[in-house]
Amino acid sequence: MFRLSNIIKSTLENKPTRQLDGSIMIWNFTNRCNLFCHHCYSKADANAKDSLSFAQICDTIPSMRKSGVKFVIFSGGEPLIRTDIFDIAHEMKRHGIMTYLSTNGMYINAKNAKKIKDTFDYIGISIDGIEEIHDFFRGQKGSYQKAIEGIKHIQDAGGNAGIRFTLTNETQTSFYDMFDLAEKLKVHKLYISHLVYSGRGLENLKIDISKDERRKYVNFIIDKAFEYYNNGDDMDIVTGNMEMDAVMLIKKFEQNYSKFVEPLKKNLKKWGGNSAGERLGNMDWEGNIKPDPFFPKTVGNYLDTSFENIWIGDNDILKRLRETPRDISGICASCSFLDICNGGSRSRAYAISGDLYGEDPSCYLSDDERKGMLA
Repeated sequence: MFRLSNIIKSTLENKPTRQLDGSIMIWNFTNRCNLFCHHCYSKADANAKDSLSFAQICDTIPSMRKSGVKFVIFSGGEPLIRTDIFDIAHEMKRHGIMTYLSTNGMYINAKNAKKIKDTFDYIGISIDGIEEIHDFFRGQKGSYQKAIEGIKHIQDAGGNAGIRFTLTNETQTSFYDMFDLAEKLKVHKLYISHLVYSGRGLENLKIDISKDERRKYVNFIIDKAFEYYNNGDDMDIVTGNMEMDAVMLIKKFEQNYSKFVEPLKKNLKKWGGNSAGERLGNMDWEGNIKPDPFFPKTVGNYLDTSFENIWIGDNDILKRLRETPRDISGICASCSFLDICNGGSRSRAYAISGDLYGEDPSCYLSDDERKGMLA
């Protein structure tokens, strides 16, 4: 996760960046979902059965806290399908863990919006394009309007849900519209996720965009983040699953804020790029733990072994992922910015080459840029 707006603000104002104190776990509490999204990494299904009990969840939380987990993103499937989701969140808070909700918004209504707002520290609602595009991509007519209504219900309850948008070949025609929508709805956060090849996303490699298209969109994202900052707008722009975006930010700084380039690089090295297996992990509805939601291999099962014995234990995959910088082959091996992006997505590398430590095939930087020539 690349907190673009925060990096810009903290660098230009010489303020500390928001550093992650502890780990974030994305916890898929269910694989049930009322939608059939084309990019779904968990292949969620309306007919899936919940296999994870409330007691098993509660038993796992203390072990997570001991392992340094400070944030849990409630995910699925659709997490609001679970009738005990608020009880789970309250148990998290009792152990000092912050709770984020990632939802399609369709179960948010006027009656439960305040409870959702009061329970979760942040709420992200997925919108993947204008109405026609979103409904097609998410597999259900009317899902766009429900998502918009969900945002408005949270706002009416005194909260402010953010927008989550996945950039693919099917959604890119709505890319610019998402910024207009975020401004119109007055949301405070727009999260733009690049596609990772996993689940139905792996089956649909054809829905990814080209590297030239990605560069164009990333440049626009960075320009908009500067625009919001310069205008004093309270809009937080974040990108996900494409750590090379940080290099494009360095390029923008070299062009327009040259005296801040070194402080920026210092902040980016603190950020550290892809953090799968270290500051980020995933737990699924069957007890499996992975370094990120898209990762092709598990590192243990928290229903069989305590979370802490897995996460801070002696696991070869986790040890190698936690090397700084990672030992990555291909174009990453000689890249000047490996200590910033940390090799990008290991899941994408494995999906294409079968090598967990191969180059990220989605890297859109040129050979000259990888050598450090950004002018």
